[in-house]
Amino acid sequence: MIAGGIILCGGKSSRMGWPKATLPFGPELMLQRVVRLVGGVVGPLVVVAAPQQELPPLPGEIQVVRDRREGCGPLEGLCAGLEALQHRADAAFATSCDVPLLVPQFVRVILERLGDCQIVVPVDGELHHPLAAVYRTNVVPEIESLLAADRLRPVWLFDRVRTRRVRVEELRAADPDLQTLANLNQPADYLAALQRAGFEVPPEVRRALGL
Repeated sequence: MIAGGIILCGGKSSRMGWPKATLPFGPELMLQRVVRLVGGVVGPLVVVAAPQQELPPLPGEIQVVRDRREGCGPLEGLCAGLEALQHRADAAFATSCDVPLLVPQFVRVILERLGDCQIVVPVDGELHHPLAAVYRTNVVPEIESLLAADRLRPVWLFDRVRTRRVRVEELRAADPDLQTLANLNQPADYLAALQRAGFEVPPEVRRALGL
């Protein structure tokens, strides 16, 4: 099986107060770091951005595609990313650009759980993690159907196709603190992730975020 990767970065970052894709994280910007981490496990990679969004420099082999409609949540980005990979990969690990502590072994382990299913997604009780999941590229028509009906919750896709739900506790052997699921939504999250990684907040970012 050829497994690719999809990184969504088209969110508005309204709670963060700074575009997450361009937040500094050590020697890299956040999107660059996540692309590197995911690219160490799977490929080809597709970055899905908002229509007019500016992105930091990325390696030449990274394909960038754009959401066709704004405000449709992750299903729109997943559709664009999977469509771009349809003829190059059988499945793709999907994540967002705001998980700088992503653990590559988590990606490997969840890919191994796909089996004959179309999707494998981590679950914590009733909470699903659609942006730490694996999707076969042949689910594009099902996503398009949901988007056309304005049914935008990923769980509706999971109920529609063969989906393996994996309890997050089963993934701790690969990622003990489940950092792959730890999205950075607010400045305090960003500060905590930087400290965990041993990096400082650049002064201009500290001022802009009020840290």
